[in-house]
Amino acid sequence: MNVVDRFLQYVKFDTQSDELTNMTPSTPGQMIFAQHLENELRELGLDDISLDDNGYLMATLPANTDKAGIPTVGFIAHLDTSPDLTGRHVSPRIVENYAGGDITLNAEKGIVLSPSEFPELNNYIGQSLIVTDGNTLLGADDKAGIAEIITAIAYLKEHPEIKHGPIRIAFNPDEEIGQGAHKFDVKRFGADWAYTMDGGEIGELEYENFNAAVAKVTFTGRNVHPGYAKHKMINSIRIANQFAIMLPRWETPEHTEGYEGFYHLISIEGTVEKTVLTYIIRDHDRDRFERRKKEFEHLTRKINKEFPGVASLEIKDQYYNMREKIEPLSHIIDIAIQAMKNADVTPKVVPIRGGTDGAQLSFMGLPCPNIFAGGLNFHGRYEFVPIPSMEKATDVIVEIARLVAER
Repeated sequence: MNVVDRFLQYVKFDTQSDELTNMTPSTPGQMIFAQHLENELRELGLDDISLDDNGYLMATLPANTDKAGIPTVGFIAHLDTSPDLTGRHVSPRIVENYAGGDITLNAEKGIVLSPSEFPELNNYIGQSLIVTDGNTLLGADDKAGIAEIITAIAYLKEHPEIKHGPIRIAFNPDEEIGQGAHKFDVKRFGADWAYTMDGGEIGELEYENFNAAVAKVTFTGRNVHPGYAKHKMINSIRIANQFAIMLPRWETPEHTEGYEGFYHLISIEGTVEKTVLTYIIRDHDRDRFERRKKEFEHLTRKINKEFPGVASLEIKDQYYNMREKIEPLSHIIDIAIQAMKNADVTPKVVPIRGGTDGAQLSFMGLPCPNIFAGGLNFHGRYEFVPIPSMEKATDVIVEIARLVAER
């Protein structure tokens, strides 16, 4: 089975995560998918296969050389897909040899994947693309990564002339809700370092990510009959709106790129008596990140000076920039770069404008940069993945295994 066949099979599993269930995995579909993968790994003849009650699946491809001192390298991908759009009844389609121009995903609903809105399509003219039917996300994030890892492991088993050391693989739940590493047993995994196959377009190599926090600001109002409300009513919705417009207008996701951080209002729930604003705070620079959190504290005090006791703030750090853990181990980046070059892929070392399980794992003692899986437009109906990108990602995994043993 090749990487495309695996991927088309995997996306049929409904594995959306759900942060409201307070379970691990957060949805039953993830465990069903993990059990399917467990059976596939057994059929491949891997060792040390384990699937725990929380949906963490691990396995080993033993070394095929007696050379001493080869480090154990790991490859990791996540089982879940984003809760931003349904992943049920995914119906993928292959656009053979994309000729450019618009791709009609759903004629009945007028849903079109167009280079006028997604100019990156122009980079893949002449390649075969896997797209959605416009009703669901595709799930390349991160089922492309899973397909690539398993296909690479199968290839290494079939080609014993490629010498490699011990290789550990792991598939975990709930990355999309920020909990993928929470119950990851780094000691049991036992790798010296690992790579998450969870990046975007071909060539991406990432070892910098946002520092991240979530902020919840609660405004408590007082409701009275609006006809008699003068000097009595405290409208929490209006005060919450006042808070929101006090934050810098241009420091939002739609106005930032590269290393620029932001404040992102992700939800508003409100009545006159109570309104809650939920933000995510992001910045690559740790000092600026801390200043952003201080800004929330400052604005909360400012609101409370005008409306005493109305606003309360809760801030929780989510993860930190893994750069400080990866940079002292530059050889693991060098190996990935050389592997890409050996696979005729041009490396693109870029900062992640988000986070991966690798960021949390790096702070748990498992250095873990992120490598491209090939997909684009994640988390929505316009998601697509070029087939050659998945094939190259598979080649990169094989090359990393070979280079680690060679060095």
